Amino acid sequence: MPIYEYKCSACGHQLEAIQKFSDDPLLECPECGKPQLQKLISSSAFQLKGTGWYVTDFRDRGKKASGAKSEDTGGAKAAPEKAPKKTTADS
Repeated sequence: MPIYEYKCSACGHQLEAIQKFSDDPLLECPECGKPQLQKLISSSAFQLKGTGWYVTDFRDRGKKASGAKSEDTGGAKAAPEKAPKKTTADS
């Protein structure tokens, strides 16, 4: 359920209320008792999750491409080192 912010235009008291979308807005101020509450517009506090959103789908693509470029600028790629083979004389 979302959190709504209210401010009383009579006394200036501010409050937050957890309400359903279908609930009627609050009207009466709990401080002064006058029906002067007004719903405030504030930034939302939700986060989009799951696939299909920029944060989850495209966030790492730029890093992989730029990381690969920085490795290639060092010249020729070094071959991976191989461990020496064990012979029967080494045992």
